[in-house]
Parts: sequence; structure tokens; C-alpha cells
Amino acid sequence: MSAPGENLRINADRLWDSLMEMAKIGPGVAGGNNRQTLTDADGEGRALFQRWCEAAGCSMGLDSMGNMFARREGSDPEALPVYVGSHLDTQPTGGKYDGVLGVLAGLEILRSLNDLDIKTRHPIVVTNWTNEEGTRYAPAMLASGVFAGVHAEDWAKARLDAEGKSFGDELKRIGWEGDEPVGARKMQAFFELHIEQGPILEAEGKDVGIVTHGQGLSWTEVTITGKDSHTGSTPMPMRRNAGLGMARVLELVDQIALSHAPDAVGAVGHIDVYPNSRNVIPGKVVFTVDFRSPDLSVIEDMEARLKTGAAGICDEMGLGISFEKVGGFDPVAFDPACVGALRNAAERLGYAHRDIISGAGHDACWINRVAPTAMVMCPCVDGLSHNEAEEISKDWAMAGADVLLHAVVETAGIVE
Repeated sequence: MSAPGENLRINADRLWDSLMEMAKIGPGVAGGNNRQTLTDADGEGRALFQRWCEAAGCSMGLDSMGNMFARREGSDPEALPVYVGSHLDTQPTGGKYDGVLGVLAGLEILRSLNDLDIKTRHPIVVTNWTNEEGTRYAPAMLASGVFAGVHAEDWAKARLDAEGKSFGDELKRIGWEGDEPVGARKMQAFFELHIEQGPILEAEGKDVGIVTHGQGLSWTEVTITGKDSHTGSTPMPMRRNAGLGMARVLELVDQIALSHAPDAVGAVGHIDVYPNSRNVIPGKVVFTVDFRSPDLSVIEDMEARLKTGAAGICDEMGLGISFEKVGGFDPVAFDPACVGALRNAAERLGYAHRDIISGAGHDACWINRVAPTAMVMCPCVDGLSHNEAEEISKDWAMAGADVLLHAVVETAGIVE
């Protein structure tokens, strides 16, 4: 298919205004957003997105996991749609751009095509995937994982949040459970724009990153059990301190990741301590170990060494320990043709670019299993994300959206 002309661009002001308008829903406490999945704020953000899509002439599909699909018709009703999108849900202390940029840039593509009266042969569908973040309901990318056949829908809907509320019940409560079977849709291709969430593009002065691979991820939930007892009256040699056991395991996690430097990483970001009282020695701790690497064998090695080493630590301390893998995916190699379309778009538009490996998980990592997929990234200030201080510039958003526009339109085919 012929490439679109380099004068084809999105409306950067309109895209930015949409980002700022969406950010008013579920505001955080420090300038960002708290629009966690399946909350009332999530429902409100979805409703705004649907209104915008319908105003752009799209029909809205909704599947039984709450995934939203805004469709702009193509000239060929038999042609498979080209999909583009990301997610509207945020971290509890999230920024205004993580995920949201990819959804609203998809909407901006449709608005720009409408402005220019450009018709495509393939339909274009903008998607909002449910629960990408995985904070309220583990694992991350839950609904796209069901779509791709990685997770069973019943299992996903039975996932519980910290208050014991199930995914399925909360999806119904906010009114965004559709009738469409999950995964029934077939795609010509899927493209996702996302902020980098790392410092490389900004540090090197690049406008966009062309994502060739996605880092693999492993989340292991570890539960250590001891005995809660009084901090003042329990002699040191007689304590079974689950918190101390966790501290030693956290050091082990760091050592394991460092042994695979520079590409592997590991950390613990979520910890629950019981009973979490100042004067009670913790009797139980639950925490999640996050290991990542672009090499599957490295991830498997880190998992194995965690289990062996942590079990040894706890055995020596008289503590119990159990492990549950609550999330993960293998490293991803994105579709060469889709990657090429993004790279060619960046070159055609004159944007400084480089190939990059995504250090974070994204819905595209699962969709890559069922359709040709690729990602493009724009820089973010200081590489900061999953933080209310997350920031990008209008020019960065424009560059990423322009490249996305060209790759989507080239794949969808312009009707002359």
C-alpha cells in the first residue's frame, strides 16, 4: 500500500486538550491521576471516551471483559480492521499520560482523518483495554490477556482486590460489562503508542522510539509466616519475625538481579505486613517480587534462585514460606512489518528516532500473540512514570501520534 504524504499530521492542540480533559477525571493528590480500574472514576472516563468516539462518527463495541472498541468504517466491509489503542486506567498515584496517550492518540487519528475527509479501505478501531495496570487486580494486562487466550475469563473475573471485591462484580457495578465474546475479533494489525517510562529517549534527544521487543516479566507473590508477638516482651532469640525474613529476601532479590546486569532488573514494590502494628512483631508478610529481562532463560534462572534462596533463609529462621506466580509473560518480538511501518513513518516525517526495547509490560505484548503488532514510544521527562509527577511535552505527544497515524493509515490503506 502507498505511504501517506508527509504533510499528513494530527491536530496536536486537540490531542493535548483531550489529555487534559481526561485528566480531570479521577484526579490525584499531586497533579496526576488516581483512576484505578473498575472504579467510579474509571466508569466516568470510559463514558467521556465513548461520547468523544460517537461524536467522531464511530460505533462502540464492548466485550464481556469491558474492553472498548470504537470503530470507524472502511470502504471494504470484508477487510480486517487495523486496531490502535492502549488503556485509560491508572496507578493509584499515576500520571496523566501512561496509557491514556495511546487511547486518545488513536481517537485523534480518527478525528484527523475526518477533518481531511480521508477514507481507508480497512476499518480502524480504537481500543481501551481493561485493567492494564494490574494494581487493583493482578496480573497486569488482564483483559488483553483474556482476549489473547492467555487467561481464562472466569479466572480473571474471580480476581479479588485488597477489599475482597471481585473483578467481575465491580465490572458489572460500574456498568461496563458487554455482551460480546472476548477474543472474537480478528485484526489486520495492532499498534500502540505509549510513553517510554524510562530515560533513554530524552537523554539521547530522540523524538520517538521504535519498539522492537518487549522485556519479559515475572511476578511472584511471596508469603512468609512467623508468629506475631509483643515487640517489648518477646526475647530476641525466641522471635519468629516474618518482617526480618522479608528484609533478607529483599536483599536476595537485589543480588539476583545484579548478577544478570545490565539488562535484568528486580525489585519489590508491593508489601503487606500483618498485623501492621507498631508494637507487634510481624507474624505474616506478603510481597510481590518483580523480575524482568529480555532473555527468557535469565527470567527462569532468577525465579529458581529466588525460590531456593528464600526457602533457605526462612528455613534457617524457623519461618514458613510459600510462592505464587501472579503474573508474567515471556519476552516479545514485535512484528517486523509493523515495526517497519513505524520506522518508515518516523523517517518520512523527519523525526529523530531509535530502536528500543520496552522495559515495561503493555497490552501489545499479549495482542502480539494473536495479531501482527508493534509499538512506538515518546519520551517522558527524567524517565519518570507510575508517579503523579510524570510529564511529557506537547511536541513529544505530537511526534508519537504522527508516527502512529502514518503507520495506521498506511496499513489501513487510503482510498483514492
